Amino acid sequence: MRRREFIKIIASSAAAWPLAVDAQQARKLPTIGFLGASSRSADVVWLAAFVGRLRELGWIEGRTVAIEYRWAEGSSVRAAEIAAEFVRLKVDVIVTGGNTFIVAAKQATSVIPIVFAAAGDPVGAGLVASLARPGGNVTGLSVQATDLARKRLELLSEIKPGLRRVAFLGSAANPTDVQQLSEVRSAARTLGLEVVAAEVQRAEDITPAFDMLKERAEAVYVSGDPLLFTNRARINSLAQGSRLATIFNYRDFVEAGGLMSYGPNFPDLFRRAAEYVDKILHGVKPGDIPIEQPTKFDLVVNVTTAKVLGLAVPPVLLSMATEVIE
Repeated sequence: MRRREFIKIIASSAAAWPLAVDAQQARKLPTIGFLGASSRSADVVWLAAFVGRLRELGWIEGRTVAIEYRWAEGSSVRAAEIAAEFVRLKVDVIVTGGNTFIVAAKQATSVIPIVFAAAGDPVGAGLVASLARPGGNVTGLSVQATDLARKRLELLSEIKPGLRRVAFLGSAANPTDVQQLSEVRSAARTLGLEVVAAEVQRAEDITPAFDMLKERAEAVYVSGDPLLFTNRARINSLAQGSRLATIFNYRDFVEAGGLMSYGPNFPDLFRRAAEYVDKILHGVKPGDIPIEQPTKFDLVVNVTTAKVLGLAVPPVLLSMATEVIE
C-alpha cells in the first residue's frame, strides 16, 4: 500500500473516532424516566424547577443525563403503562408525584429507584417503611396532605362568614383522598361544620357532582387528585356557576379561576426531588435517603373570583397571602 493511501485511511478513521466515542457516550448517559401526572403544559412550572435544579447540580439534559418524558393525563391505567415502559427502557431512576402514580411505578419495579416529588402520608399509604429509613427502592418528599385539612377549612370560614356546609370533592380510588376526607371530617367537627362527600372517578362525573352540591353545600374543598387537576378549569367554571367558594391544595387551581389554595410550594418540591435524583445517580441507595417534609407553604387568593362570588376578602387574609391574583 502506498504511503499516501495509508495516511488517508488513518486520517479518515481518526475523524470517525470522535463520532464513535460520542455515540458510545450517548448510549451510556444515565436516564431519568419522568412520569408526569397530568400533561406537559399543565406541569410546565414544576418540570422547569426540576430540570433547572438538575442543571445546577451538573446534570445537563442531552450531555450528562437523558430524560424520557411521559404524561399520564390523570389516568392510573396510563400511569401503569408508562411505568412498565420505563422498566423496559431500563431507566436509572423514575421520578413522579401523587400516590396513584407512585403506586403504579412501585408495582412495575422493585429494583429501579423511584423518587416522588410529592406524596400524601407515604408511611400511612404503605409506600415506605418509615420517614427516616424508607427502605426498598422508593423515597422522596411528603406533602403532609392530611395535616393541612383544618387550616384550609379555617380559611374557607374566614372568607365566607357563617359557613356551615362544606363539600369534599375527591376520588374514592385515590388512597390519599380517602385519608384526607377522614381528616376533613375530623377537623370539621371541631369547627362546627358539616361535610358532604362528592366522589368522582371519571371526568364525566364532575358535572353531576356539582349539580348535586348546588343545594347541599356553600363551599367546596377540592383534593389534588390528578383527574381533578387535569379538569381544574372546568371545576372552577362549575363552582362559580353554582356560587360555591373553593379551596385547593395548590396554586395552579387558583390560576385557572379558583378562589383560594393553601399548601406546599410544589416547584420547590420538584427542585428538591432533583437533589434526590442527584444522590441516587451518584450511588446512594434510595432506601437510605430519608423522606423530607415541605419547608415552603403558599396561600394564594384570587380576588377576581371572590368578586364574582360576591365575597369580600378580609384584609387579614390578604396580608397572609403569599400571592394575590387580580
